[in-house]
Amino acid sequence: MSGEAQFVLALLPALRLLLYAFTDRLGANPIEFITRSTGDWTLYFLCITLAVTPLRRFSNWNWLIKLRRMLGLYAFFYVCLHFTTFLWFDHFFDLPEMIKDVVKRPFITVGFIAFVMLLPLALTSTNGMIRRLGGKRWQWLHRSIYLIAMLGILHFWWMRAGKHNFEKPILFGAIIAALLLARVVFALRSRCGQQATPQKREVTPTPT
Repeated sequence: MSGEAQFVLALLPALRLLLYAFTDRLGANPIEFITRSTGDWTLYFLCITLAVTPLRRFSNWNWLIKLRRMLGLYAFFYVCLHFTTFLWFDHFFDLPEMIKDVVKRPFITVGFIAFVMLLPLALTSTNGMIRRLGGKRWQWLHRSIYLIAMLGILHFWWMRAGKHNFEKPILFGAIIAALLLARVVFALRSRCGQQATPQKREVTPTPT
């Protein structure tokens, strides 16, 4: 898949929201519709991004790795839309009121923490930042994506708790758990493979 095609496909959910807004199809509660849609797509893109590496290792489709960066940035794009909806339509850019809401309501607190944690990942997604941080430090930083995804699911779970509707949060949780398990399995296999590889001993020639 070309970068242009990936860019357009990943933008379709946002374009759909715009179309629905201009054609008055956002339902009786437009703010809730936009909030849920952008939140759902944030989790979709987080799951798809995390699925790239396991799928590449299972299938040997190395071209998939080229898609991961843009997919991760689209997860950040949709969480920005999600947060902007909260800040703009719910609080009309009243920051003190927004902060009070973040502190008062645990599910918003967790979602806000996940959003803040995504910021450094988005800012360090360039090749230049990888070189500046160094490969190992960059990898350690970006492994926090699993924690961010779990916080996002917890945010979603608490939001649905009032209506006792947990189907989607459970589905997202199962997907993230499976992807995390796959990462652990790959790490263990790699470690076992390194230990099983016989180390070459240096042979000193004996005088004849």
